[in-house]
Amino acid sequence: MFAKLARTGVLVAAIGIAGCNDSSMKDFAPEANKPLPDKILADMKAKGMVRTSSVMARIFKEEGKLEIWKAKTNGRYDLVASYDICKWSGKLGPKYTEGDRQAPEGFYTVRPSQMNPRSNYHLSFNIGYPNAYDRANGRTGSNLMVHGACSSSGCYSMTDAQIEQIYAFGRDAFQGGQTEFQIQAFPFRMTAANMARYRNDPNYEFWKMLKVGYDNFEITKVPPKVDVCEKRYVFNQAAPEGATFDPTGPCPAMTQPDSLKTAYADYEKRYDAAFNAAVKGSILPPKPAIAGIKEASIVSDWSKRRARGERVPIDPPSMNADGSVTETTRMGRIDSPLGRKMAALDAEKEAKRKAEEQRLAAIEAAKAQALAEKEAAKQAAQQPVVTAGVEAASAQPAPETQQAASADEGTVSKLKKKLLGMFGG
Repeated sequence: MFAKLARTGVLVAAIGIAGCNDSSMKDFAPEANKPLPDKILADMKAKGMVRTSSVMARIFKEEGKLEIWKAKTNGRYDLVASYDICKWSGKLGPKYTEGDRQAPEGFYTVRPSQMNPRSNYHLSFNIGYPNAYDRANGRTGSNLMVHGACSSSGCYSMTDAQIEQIYAFGRDAFQGGQTEFQIQAFPFRMTAANMARYRNDPNYEFWKMLKVGYDNFEITKVPPKVDVCEKRYVFNQAAPEGATFDPTGPCPAMTQPDSLKTAYADYEKRYDAAFNAAVKGSILPPKPAIAGIKEASIVSDWSKRRARGERVPIDPPSMNADGSVTETTRMGRIDSPLGRKMAALDAEKEAKRKAEEQRLAAIEAAKAQALAEKEAAKQAAQQPVVTAGVEAASAQPAPETQQAASADEGTVSKLKKKLLGMFGG
């Protein structure tokens, strides 16, 4: 018994300190420590990567893909895994405000403190929204993640099996000394054909800015250095000694290596030719995209009312190209303590409303009944007079009847006299 109690005491003590070191992850979050599959490790080795080399992720909404890229021994990155995103919420376009249910687009940074081995969504990591660009442009929101459980309200949700591997890539890279890894989130693959498809979209200028970072990676196969000034992204730019990038201030004098400038110029020439060809050719119709802060605010208001437990349309509202708003006719409320409380209050109000309707209906019915009885009594009082007059009138023969009777009596009298004369009467 003493030995059992002693073991229990050691376990309790271990739990007490486990949250401050990696042992908690190993002892109580085994899914966060699963090794990568042998096939992936073999592919990495064949591409000149080691298990703990640096990592980067790219996300494409329209294609529904999350890619993992890892550094090779030569410093350049190569694609090592691609996953189908189970769910992402909202439309194409960036996240604007808390509650708009938009999955973010942009360049984000994940550090070890953002990894959550005990997530309510199996495993997760916070992508770092809002970043410097988002804050400079007044964009709000919190707890935007890549996680498991295949359920999303503004996040990028994977299956549990997928997030175990994605999480492992980040974990291994941190163990290898990487202090942070980059997530690049795009509306679609930023090819000339896709950019031509969305050239009339209200988010096009924002996407053109993201494309500069996309192109820098496509050219160098190294995650770009990302800064923000004048409320916009700048990529692979160097500021003079002593100068800094102020997200809301003017950009400093910036320089780039000549080799990168030349490579980028050549890349842009090929892109421009492909873009012009795509515009002239057949283009697939674009997918729905958020119509800026106005639509984001409408959806955010819907989210707030839903969170309060109000009965709202099942799906969030959507703004159309002409500025009108479409809402689903199906209504419902969130299943939560607030939702159940609001449902009870609404049921109480509805019961009171029906009771008042019934009370007023009863009053109206009583008034109608009283009026009907009064009218019936009035008619009953008049009925004997009318009947007596009818009987008196019927007791007196009509003039025509009296004349007919007199004529008959004369005829009988004449006949009687004639018969008496014939028989001597």
